[in-house]
Amino acid sequence: MRLRLGSRGSPLALWQAHHVAARLGTAWPGLAVDITIIKTEGDQRTDMPLTASFGKGVFVKEIEDALLDGTIDLAVHSLKDLPTETPAGLVLAAIPSRHDARDALVSRSGRAIADLPQNALVATGSPRRRCQLLHARGDLRFTLVRGNVDTRLRKLDEGQFDALILAVAGIERLGLTQAPYTAIPYSLCLPAPGQGALAIEIRAEDAATRRLVSPLNDPQTASCVAAERGFLAALGAGCLAPAGALATVVGDTLLLDAMVGYPDGRSQERDRIEGAPRDAETLGAALARRLLDAGGDLILREVRDASGPGGS
Repeated sequence: MRLRLGSRGSPLALWQAHHVAARLGTAWPGLAVDITIIKTEGDQRTDMPLTASFGKGVFVKEIEDALLDGTIDLAVHSLKDLPTETPAGLVLAAIPSRHDARDALVSRSGRAIADLPQNALVATGSPRRRCQLLHARGDLRFTLVRGNVDTRLRKLDEGQFDALILAVAGIERLGLTQAPYTAIPYSLCLPAPGQGALAIEIRAEDAATRRLVSPLNDPQTASCVAAERGFLAALGAGCLAPAGALATVVGDTLLLDAMVGYPDGRSQERDRIEGAPRDAETLGAALARRLLDAGGDLILREVRDASGPGGS
């Protein structure tokens, strides 16, 4: 048996691809997995901020096109990169167990947010991160950063900024634990929906590949990310909005925390909902409606107006 797996070519994406390939090999001895590197728009347009890109899914569209035309059999994505709408003909067939979903503050001295100097310059291109960190520290300044993790760490070492925000999962998956970092607590900064989780995408009618990837699915993680993505979809704000969500399962109960805030951090709406894991998407949608009614609608209207025509 042989499968063709599509992946971006960044070090983190290749780690994820090889990780899934190894797990498939363990589940199905004798299965060969060939990895095909596919360049996406997000990889090629490193000269522009993601908020100015031509559309959603800038890190996945070309990979999904390869799935649809039969060039590859499955794709491995960072789940937070996936738009909430899956293209017709494709399906998320497995969600493996999740890594740490927290954001991390990386600095040359390993400081926490509270310990950064006044008016420190922090590198991140994420409206969600900027919004929440500014809400906690209104004095902070921010600068855009693109490129792979190694490039960003090199710029930090060169003193181009005082600190850098990365996902804990990316740091640990790449074995970069020597980089001084402090995990940012969820109470201060909720992650992007799906952060720390992987998604295995296949053609909807491909029953053979669905059977092969099914042992990699973790039902608890799948419920959590379904709630988070249900929240984002119902919010109607797109993956680049200043919104965050995190679901956890405690016993038989799914807990979903979510937020939406102004990009400048002046205020944010944050709430929690709980219910049965089987109702994950419904819970996410209900929490989105609650936050919209509490003021999130006004926040998102201002964000859209600021983006202008064609804005994300």
